[in-house]
Amino acid sequence: MDRIPILKMGPFLLVTIQVDLYDRLALTLENDLISMVSQTGAKGVLIDISAVTIVDSFMGRILGNIASMSRIMDAETVVVGMQPAVAITLVELGLTLQGVYTALDVEKGMDLLYNKIGIIDVLEEDDQEEEPDDCND
Repeated sequence: MDRIPILKMGPFLLVTIQVDLYDRLALTLENDLISMVSQTGAKGVLIDISAVTIVDSFMGRILGNIASMSRIMDAETVVVGMQPAVAITLVELGLTLQGVYTALDVEKGMDLLYNKIGIIDVLEEDDQEEEPDDCND
């Protein structure tokens, strides 16, 4: 049976969907992802759908379900890389994807997750340390 890889990156899980999901694969992803949230204690789920060109009401419902289940398990969900045609289809289908945050790309999605769970991004901290202080002595 086909499976979509789920990677752990710090406090988050990263899923990159590289194929159009058929119903069985979408359900398997939903189950695998929620199991991984439980096993790892992940605080966020980032789903990259940049390779997805077609979405239907079932796929929209699966994304909503993942977000709802993750939130119950104390994890936020961000979907990134949505193609314009996918966004148009979701709106036309009337799917609001409640509980799903969106961002343009993986980097912005990670920043959003760090922000949502209240952890300052390590890269941001490094940038702040390099900036000189404007203190008047």
